[in-house]
Amino acid sequence: MNERDAKQNAVAELMRIWPVTGELTERFAAAGHRLFLVGGSVRDALLGRLSSDLDFTTDARPDRVLRIVGGWADAVWETGIAFGTVGVTKDGATLEITTFRADSYDRVGRNPEVTFGDTVEGDLLRRDFTSNAMAIELSSQTFVDPHDGLDAVAKRVLDTPATPQESFADDPLRMLRACRFVAQLRFEPAPRVVEAMTAMSAEITRITAERVQAELSKLITGADPLAGIRLMVDTGLAEHVLPEVPGMRLAIDEHHQHKDVYEHSLTVLRQAIDLERRDDPDAGPDLVLRLAALLHDIGKPDTREFQSGGGVSFHHHEVVGAKMTRKRLKALKYPKDVISDVSQLVFLHLRFHGYGNGEWTDSAVRRYVTDAGDLLPRLHKLVRADCTTRNKRKANALQRTYDDLEARIARIAEQEDLARVRPDLDGNEIMKLLGVPPGPQVGRAWSFLKELRLDRGPLDYDEAVRELRKWAAEEGITAAPGS
Repeated sequence: MNERDAKQNAVAELMRIWPVTGELTERFAAAGHRLFLVGGSVRDALLGRLSSDLDFTTDARPDRVLRIVGGWADAVWETGIAFGTVGVTKDGATLEITTFRADSYDRVGRNPEVTFGDTVEGDLLRRDFTSNAMAIELSSQTFVDPHDGLDAVAKRVLDTPATPQESFADDPLRMLRACRFVAQLRFEPAPRVVEAMTAMSAEITRITAERVQAELSKLITGADPLAGIRLMVDTGLAEHVLPEVPGMRLAIDEHHQHKDVYEHSLTVLRQAIDLERRDDPDAGPDLVLRLAALLHDIGKPDTREFQSGGGVSFHHHEVVGAKMTRKRLKALKYPKDVISDVSQLVFLHLRFHGYGNGEWTDSAVRRYVTDAGDLLPRLHKLVRADCTTRNKRKANALQRTYDDLEARIARIAEQEDLARVRPDLDGNEIMKLLGVPPGPQVGRAWSFLKELRLDRGPLDYDEAVRELRKWAAEEGITAAPGS
């Protein structure tokens, strides 16, 4: 991609959303101010992936920006105004307009002392990477590229406008952003960037868990998360962000050989992504599935036991791993549903290996489906992705066996509502039949009937009533007269 073609590509992308940017540019020009498309928006325009979320910078101060967009924007928000940013929506586009910045950092926390600048060049100098340190003046469509960002995009190289040491000392989150851009954009970090990240990795502890989690999620859902994870691990960042991942790099000695759990987990992640894309090419990346694939074996280091004869075991590593997963994701401030779903997938990922050659009873199949619940489609992908053996015969046999399990699930589901396994009697019927008020006894009876349903499948009403009364008698629960 030569410079001329790159600029034409960027302008073509810009013209695609010109009705919005054109009107906005005219309003700023009429008010005597300059407006620039800036940062990641310029980079994405060059790469032909510009979205409707656009970043702008201007010499106008925030109060002036508010007056310029007032009456024109569909909506305006001021949540970032302390940092010089005014948010705007217009005709389906989301625009962030930030006054030129010339910030300084105390290099203790992350938040800068906000100082407004006077030039776009000064604003670009404070940007994280040269590929993000470009601007297009909209009125003339003139490129501003003082740090060779165009060349960086063409070569897909990540470098910093200032020295990496200065950049990362100002904002350590930029190190994790480097890993994210490697995963999202398939860029290669410059050697000096890698060197600085390795030396300064501990500085990431200055950043709040919420900000770390946001970058990590973008990395995991990127086009090539394996590359981003490898950079995290190789530079030492992962030791402070997700230490369980480098912790899976188990030493392999000549007497007790086993798989490298770290490399195995990356392979499982790659294969899970392949299945994700194969099953629904139009669906977006699945954060829960990808986290589960990466973390499914993190319990192995803590459960490893060497056996006589050269074997290695990891008994109950799925139980330990589920607890570790919950603890780590909670520390990273992930939402409760994500924590619960990822942990449950880690807990269940080994269950299938008890299936053997189809020895499971229908009851065991029902329990597998019930325990997975809404996670069953993801569990299918995770279990299939967990097969990384190079022995094609063994791999094919495992896939055929799982095909058989899925066929059994489908067959039983045709006869029973497996998606909603419930007792054959509900709580109101239990209270009526046993003559008991709401309370623990009803809950215990409900649980008994659910276990019975899992073991034997659907019961007709009379049979369910007989089993309930039999259980109640054994529990010493005496039905009230007339019930």
